[in-house]
Amino acid sequence: MTTLVPDSEARVRIARRIAREFLEQNRKLVINLGVGIPTMVTNYIQGRDIFIQAENGMLGVGRLAGEDEIDRQLINAGRQPVTETPGCSYFDSAASFGMIRGRHVDATVIGAFEVDQEGNIANWINPNGKQLGVGGAMDLVTGAKQVIVGMQHLTRDGTAKLVKRCSMPITGFAEVDIVVTELGVFYFTDARLVLQEIAPEVSLETLTVLTEAQFVVSRNLKTITV
Repeated sequence: MTTLVPDSEARVRIARRIAREFLEQNRKLVINLGVGIPTMVTNYIQGRDIFIQAENGMLGVGRLAGEDEIDRQLINAGRQPVTETPGCSYFDSAASFGMIRGRHVDATVIGAFEVDQEGNIANWINPNGKQLGVGGAMDLVTGAKQVIVGMQHLTRDGTAKLVKRCSMPITGFAEVDIVVTELGVFYFTDARLVLQEIAPEVSLETLTVLTEAQFVVSRNLKTITV
C-alpha cells in the first residue's frame, strides 16, 4: 500500500492540528495528553494560557525534554522526560485523578486503536498485542469535558481505524468529540461523524475508501492547515 503521508510527517501534522484546536479557543485551558502522538502536542502550545496536566501528578507540563534537559524526576504519564512551565505544580495521583473525575480538566487528547461512527472508542487494550492495562483512559474519556482523539488514519497493515463498530474492548461509549488524523479532521455533531477538513494529499473519494466508518461531508469542507 502506498503511504500518502510519511509517518513522521503524519504524527507532527496531527499534533500541530490539535494544538491549533486549543490555541484558537483563546482562553485558559487545562488539558491532559495521553501516550503516543498526544504527548507531542505540548511542543506546539508553549507560551499560552494552556496548562497541561499529567495523571501521574503534574500540572504545567512543558515540551518534551531534549537530551541536555533531562531530569529523571520530570516525566509525563508516558514516562517521557519533559520540561516544566513557570508555576508548575506537583501532587499525588489521588489528587490528579480527583481533578479528572471532578471534571476540572477541559479536554483530553488520547490515541486509539479504533473509533467508531457512534463516537465509541477502544484505546486501552489490543487483545492481540501487549498492553499494561487501562491506566487513566476510562477516567479521562468520562471526566474530561472534551475528548479529542489523535491517531494515524490506518493501522500498520493498512486497515481503517475509523470503523463502523469497534471490535476491541471499549474504553468509553459515545465519548469522542473530535478525531484528528493525518488525512482528515472529523467532528461528532448531532450524533453524526462529520468531515470538516481533508488533507491535500487525498481526494474525498480515496478518503471514503480508507474510512470504514460512514461520515457526512461538511458544506464548508476545508484543507487541513496547521
